[in-house]
Amino acid sequence: MAITSANQLELLQTAEAVAREKMIDPGLVVSAMEESLARAAKSRYGAEMDIRVSIDRKTGRATFTRVRTVVEEAELENYQAEMTVEQAKQYMENPAVGDQFVEEIPPVELGRIAAQSAKQVILQKVREAERDRQFEEFQDRAGTIINGTVKREEYGNVIVDVGRGEAILRRNEKIGRESYRPGDRVRCYIKDVRREVRGPQIFLSRTAPEFMAELFKMEVPEIYEGIIEIKSVSRDPGSRAKIAVYAADGSIDPVGACVGMRGSRVQAVVNELQGEKIDIIPWNEDQPTFLVNALQPAQVTKVVLDEEAGKIEVVVPEEQLSLAIGRRGQNVRLASQLTGLDIDIMTEAEESARRQKEFEERTGLFMDTLDLDEFFAQLLVAEGFTSLEEVAFVELDELLVIDGVDEDTAQELQTRAREHLEEEARKANARAIELGADDTLMNFDGLTPQMLVALAEDGIKSLEDFATCADWELAGGWTTVDGQRVKDDGLLESFDVSLEEAQDLIMTARVALGWIDPEDAIAHSDDTEQNEEE
Repeated sequence: MAITSANQLELLQTAEAVAREKMIDPGLVVSAMEESLARAAKSRYGAEMDIRVSIDRKTGRATFTRVRTVVEEAELENYQAEMTVEQAKQYMENPAVGDQFVEEIPPVELGRIAAQSAKQVILQKVREAERDRQFEEFQDRAGTIINGTVKREEYGNVIVDVGRGEAILRRNEKIGRESYRPGDRVRCYIKDVRREVRGPQIFLSRTAPEFMAELFKMEVPEIYEGIIEIKSVSRDPGSRAKIAVYAADGSIDPVGACVGMRGSRVQAVVNELQGEKIDIIPWNEDQPTFLVNALQPAQVTKVVLDEEAGKIEVVVPEEQLSLAIGRRGQNVRLASQLTGLDIDIMTEAEESARRQKEFEERTGLFMDTLDLDEFFAQLLVAEGFTSLEEVAFVELDELLVIDGVDEDTAQELQTRAREHLEEEARKANARAIELGADDTLMNFDGLTPQMLVALAEDGIKSLEDFATCADWELAGGWTTVDGQRVKDDGLLESFDVSLEEAQDLIMTARVALGWIDPEDAIAHSDDTEQNEEE
């Protein structure tokens, strides 16, 4: 087949037809044709030649050209596509390195094999263009809801026709044991779109918390318009869910708007989620208040928040305990996911017993270390003193408010407390030396003798060892594993060393060792403070 005037326009017509069918740019199809014709020409004239084909977008005329580039004589490798400056003087005036000599060559006759090869090139290019278009289209739609038709099921995974492509709803992304038959309509959340070798892969979900949030956005105009904000969502797919909503305008009831007239709005979401029960919770920036709301329908008596650990203790009446925990811990688990806090639930009796135990332990501490009788030790605990350090270094006036304590008695209490602390520090220093702690660590400011013992027992015996530690290794922290918060114990956590204090200690040690520049340490400290403010 020769590219003659009889079929020049046919090239453009074919390109437009393919572009319309595949919904891609006609220019991409023409470019693919040019590449396929150039490849066919190379098989005719020689593979080493630089042959290019240009198809006129108006007339369809295909022009075949041979390109030769001017190079240095020492760099001449391909005699078919390159030439020296001397050789170029035969074709050009004043040639220079980098110039190109272009000459038109006769069109090629496409044999059966060449035509088939050209067809394969065009198909491949069209397929790549189609995949790129599909990826770009669905990448922009990630994080939204899409309607599709079930095509087939493979090993529990559902293949869904989403119009211009196929998507996959994996077995673990389906709600409960729901099943589908070919032709069924299904509504899903586009969780991820990836570009892979076999083409763009679109992953759907019906269990993602975002799916429920998007459903509410569709059913509740106030959410769609931004008047009501969805703060967080937690789900036990197919069983129960909690959603926290907030309205900046105090005159709007966010919960009522989401429920709708006679529950019409929330019921539409429940029906789509296979009867999943939904608790709509009013969000509050005060975490204890928010948690009390999140544990509904259980009644909460008391809340104690530990912000640093991200942990919260909740006290409920005995008869409310099972309701607060929920079936198989469902209610407290969902509340924990909703608030981002680790929740410890106890009854009033358990909390009273724990407080009594703490009272007795602190009373015993003061009796043993300060040589006090039980009544006097109990007075200290009742006034809020929890440690020897507080007694030793508190302002004298704070001890004088205790009944029966005069100035001489207060000074004696502080003297005893300080002497005991000094003795403990001396013993701890001796123990640290015995464990092998060297002077570089012993003389480092910010570490108490007891801290030195804890570090040495864990093999940290020099300033170099200490400087290689991570902040969480010292202060402890929390890690989320499979959706559950897991506690990481820190070496200095029992000494109430915060994460920020651990960071400062480690950076100071690295500066002292000359590992980092002091200005870098200051910049790091400033970044940390800025992140905390944000």
